[in-house]
Amino acid sequence: MLIGYARVSTFGQNEDLQINALEKEGCERIYVDHSSGAKASRPQLDRMLEALREGDTVMVWKLDRLGCSFRNLVDLMELFHKQKVGFRSLTEPIDTTTPSGVLVFNIFSALAQFEYDLTRERTIAGLKAARAHGRKGGRPYKLSCQDIAVVCRLYDSKTMTVKEIADKFGVSRSTVYKAVERAKRKEQLQTDARTNQASESKDLPLS
Repeated sequence: MLIGYARVSTFGQNEDLQINALEKEGCERIYVDHSSGAKASRPQLDRMLEALREGDTVMVWKLDRLGCSFRNLVDLMELFHKQKVGFRSLTEPIDTTTPSGVLVFNIFSALAQFEYDLTRERTIAGLKAARAHGRKGGRPYKLSCQDIAVVCRLYDSKTMTVKEIADKFGVSRSTVYKAVERAKRKEQLQTDARTNQASESKDLPLS
């Protein structure tokens, strides 16, 4: 199924241009959010993500209509990839249902990982500097480690919607998404560390 997503600012923009273009391309269902800013709530996007099924293709008029930031855009595209959902942008040459589109997706992912690694290095350096001066950085999480583990299990099992999980723990849907993303990043870092350790062990000379 072709599924369209459109987003306009709350400051008087009109979604007709996007909707007409998506309908012309054959979108059977279109979700529209009226929001502005990277942290604005996007309930229709959440509804679309919950409704997606393998084989669907998400279509947008322009990339910035889907992602509120580069990292957010890549995270969504990675989610589509894992769910075997295609993605197309009408005004940019991106179509992950084609080999060239997959290449673009991989480049996006590599750039996002590079950005993440740089941010992580800067954060670690900043925390070390703060501790050296007797300060502790960071904000407390809204969910405990045990809560995050349960949230991830519920999210992966798809037995509950993101809204239901959020309501269960008394947090917002964005907090649920961030908790899942944080847990997956931690798991990836641990996997990379184990892989590097195993590689270093193989390289050790035999005594």
